[in-house]
Amino acid sequence: ASYTDSSDDEVSPREKQQTNSKGSSNFCVKNIKQAEFGRREIEIAEQDMSALISLRKRAQGEKPLAGAKIVGCTHITAQTAVLIETLCALGAQCRWSACNIYSTQNEVAAALAEAGVAVFAWKGESEDDFWWCIDRCVNVDGWQANMILDDGGDLTHWVYKKYPNIFKKIRGIVEESVTGVHRLYQLSKAGKLCVPAMNVNDSVTKQKFDNLYCCRESILDGLKRTTDVMFGGKQVVVCGYGEVGKGCCAALKALGAIVYVTEIDPICALQACMDGFRVVKLSEVIRQVDVVITCTGNKNVVTREHLDRMKNSCIVCNMGHSNTEIDVTSLRTPELTWERVRSQVDHVIWPDGKRVVLLAEGRLLNLSCSTVPTFVLSITATTQALALIELYNAPEGRYKQDVYLLPKKMDEYVASLHLPSFDAHLTELTDDQAKYLGLNKNGPFKPNYY
Repeated sequence: ASYTDSSDDEVSPREKQQTNSKGSSNFCVKNIKQAEFGRREIEIAEQDMSALISLRKRAQGEKPLAGAKIVGCTHITAQTAVLIETLCALGAQCRWSACNIYSTQNEVAAALAEAGVAVFAWKGESEDDFWWCIDRCVNVDGWQANMILDDGGDLTHWVYKKYPNIFKKIRGIVEESVTGVHRLYQLSKAGKLCVPAMNVNDSVTKQKFDNLYCCRESILDGLKRTTDVMFGGKQVVVCGYGEVGKGCCAALKALGAIVYVTEIDPICALQACMDGFRVVKLSEVIRQVDVVITCTGNKNVVTREHLDRMKNSCIVCNMGHSNTEIDVTSLRTPELTWERVRSQVDHVIWPDGKRVVLLAEGRLLNLSCSTVPTFVLSITATTQALALIELYNAPEGRYKQDVYLLPKKMDEYVASLHLPSFDAHLTELTDDQAKYLGLNKNGPFKPNYY
């Protein structure tokens, strides 16, 4: 659900003069009047994020982020708002922008602004708006960030490009997505990464839960809300069989869809085969499939050649972070007509009348067109909070200018915080059993490479 004020829709937030109830105008959102509705959404999310709230209560007295100035670029939803307010409760000052031009919940952004968070984001930003919002978070007189929380690497890229001197004060970067992590490893390989970075995407609590279970449920939500399609008997190709792809395939198979998989990795391809999916090249099935879903973290996975060969009314969407997986730019040519038929749904029409149904202009489907399960995002958000606390408080020399995984002890701590929600009880090793396994009774139980 979302509150909208139709009379306000045509005015860019950048052209408005808005203040919150405390008289502050240090924000830019769609409509500050939506704050009350957004606050209710945040409070609802808190009910299913008890582990993150528990962390907030446990550490609130210690203020482990006192003095931290965190600049963030993530999706702005009720769930990420709970994370942002947790960081503030732990002592941090935060400035925030959105990592996706379509995923911001306007009412939630308004609630954050009303609470005093410097947030610059609204649903439906232009590309220029997107970079302007990031710049407003970074380029501030009298305020300089010392921590970065990123989702996709755009914020980190902007700081490197425009304000490299800021990195003299930055203690660390925490990155959530495969796209952003890839960019960090590229910087590290080139010798250009000048601060420690924490790779949250490859932490167990992100890969095994958010990437798999979140996508398994939200892929169907996004597709149903935008297309009303029935999946029984439909032919679907899922590009990529990582954890996101696995979740998508499992959900579609359960509804009776005929699912194909494309893969570059022989290990993931073999997993797909063993799970009962046929592994193909995209070119082999592109003429017959009804739905194409990308989740690779790569670019140009679906090219103009593929799009030209698709059947009429083929649905095309992306579950990876970046909007580069589908070559949408190649569709913006004079011979093709774009028709907006619903919010976030475009029909791209060829001269012969063929239509391709493009969702969210190739951006992340679930956060652009639907919602995601709150509980699983609590796991990711708690991991992000602990990663920020770890990097911010680490003694000098513990982390060098490189990319690190979250210590397994912290991964296991995040998981343990969420077990009470299921009334789950762990078995404890005896001293003799722990000695036999060569483990500490209290963990970590998994090796670093797990």
